[in-house]
Amino acid sequence: MIPVLERLSGFYNAYVLAILTIGYVLGELGHYLIGVTSKQTAIELDYGDHGCQQNNSMFSRHELRTQCGDVKNESSCYALDLNGTGYCEWNYNGLGIDYQILAGPTFILVFTIAGVFMGFAADKYNRVKMLTVCTVVFGIAILLQGTVKQYWHLVLLRMVMAAGESGCNPLATGIMSDIFPESKRALVMAIFNWGIYGGYGIAFPVGRYITKLNFFDLGWRVCYLGAGVLTIIVAALTGSTLKEPERKAIGEGDRATASGKPVTLWQVIKNPAMIMLMIAASIRHCGGMTFAYNADLYYNTYFPDVDLGWWLFAVTIGIGSVGVVVGGIVSDKIVAKMGIRSRAFVLALSQLIATLPAFGSVYYDPLWAMITLGLSYFFAEMWFGIVFAIVVEIVPLRVRSSTIGVFLFVMNNIGGNLPILVDPVAKRLGYRGSLMIFYAGFYGISSILFLITCFLLEGKSKTEENLEQPESPHKGHGGDAVLNARPMHGHDNSVFSVDETMPSNGRPAQLQPQHLQMSNNGYDKSSSVRHNGAAAESSRL
Repeated sequence: MIPVLERLSGFYNAYVLAILTIGYVLGELGHYLIGVTSKQTAIELDYGDHGCQQNNSMFSRHELRTQCGDVKNESSCYALDLNGTGYCEWNYNGLGIDYQILAGPTFILVFTIAGVFMGFAADKYNRVKMLTVCTVVFGIAILLQGTVKQYWHLVLLRMVMAAGESGCNPLATGIMSDIFPESKRALVMAIFNWGIYGGYGIAFPVGRYITKLNFFDLGWRVCYLGAGVLTIIVAALTGSTLKEPERKAIGEGDRATASGKPVTLWQVIKNPAMIMLMIAASIRHCGGMTFAYNADLYYNTYFPDVDLGWWLFAVTIGIGSVGVVVGGIVSDKIVAKMGIRSRAFVLALSQLIATLPAFGSVYYDPLWAMITLGLSYFFAEMWFGIVFAIVVEIVPLRVRSSTIGVFLFVMNNIGGNLPILVDPVAKRLGYRGSLMIFYAGFYGISSILFLITCFLLEGKSKTEENLEQPESPHKGHGGDAVLNARPMHGHDNSVFSVDETMPSNGRPAQLQPQHLQMSNNGYDKSSSVRHNGAAAESSRL
């Protein structure tokens, strides 16, 4: 190997994480741009609600006797003036059921269904090649959104974009889990899943200021054209510079229950801890999606004279990024001492702390709104990476990617579609009140649900203790005994190697439940499965 390349090879894992994260950031930028460009897009493509809006930046809202948003008909809107100067216009405001459908269900419907199939495929086929194709697909879809002429064109292309982006999480998660050690799992997952917030945060300045610059007289379209081109470049780097890592799980025999049958996806999904984790994540996701789809429109509606684009970018990228990293580090440190259940406790506590300042971010005027939003983001954004670190640790490797696909299907269908209720609730309680319920309120609800999950992951039941007794491994607990015990512990996904699954007789070894059980400190209890440091390390890249 060339000396320079040999030196750089030590940074390969970091390079993989960077490429995967950048691709995810661009995908999420394409996803969330519609929330920032919606007003301009609606005016040009003719969709959504009309409303009275302030169009004259000469006046601050404090100078106006009547706010434009308080007027509900066109004639009264144009009648408003200050010293003979009209300051309102009646035009598309970017809101309405058309927008909520475009932002949420049209994307989520395809994203979740395709994600399940991507998860299953990731457990069987070359993940790097699949991820390359997926990135090309959503990159082209983002680019073409900059050329649309009608509303339905945008709907169709967002569906195509969703199909491509659906492979990012399950495929990338599988790749990262095979090249990074367990000690860095939550941090790595947090950095990668920060791509959601990175793309969302970058959407504010890109959607606002690139649109205003009106390059080549294309307005908002340049945002999509540029993002699409960059995504295709990242796809080329993914396919040409990344290699498929060796999977840590080998053969069907490496995950067997007491009956000798391999653990199935259904056995993993129906566990009470997994069900509660999915519900809690879905509610938290709804809170995040509600704010993501409505933040720019909300602040433009209530504070039309204040430009918050860079503030929103700084809070999301700066403070949110710190929260993501801190959450991953704290979670990894605590789990080393207290076990996997401590991750759920970190989730519950962080979302509880984030709830009150989240209310403040949609209650106060701009200055305190941004201060409380920053405080909320620091704690709130810890959640995503930690959730998937839990999933990776409590799920057998042979169904890991497919489980993530199902998990995302449930989480996105619930959390991604519930924000459609923002519009009808806003028509009764007001836009601000609706956001308080579906954004800040759902943070608080998720905190309670994560705390319940913590107890489901904690302790041992008598059934589980009996299963760990080596002298009675064949008692009639059935094939689901390990996974159906109430508390759910993690699988040690790093200690299985060829000589564990293929003994001298050439047949796959049957692992008893105690081989699949982790102690509270995250290490396998069974001395028959544990290898020395060199052997354990040999199963990693």
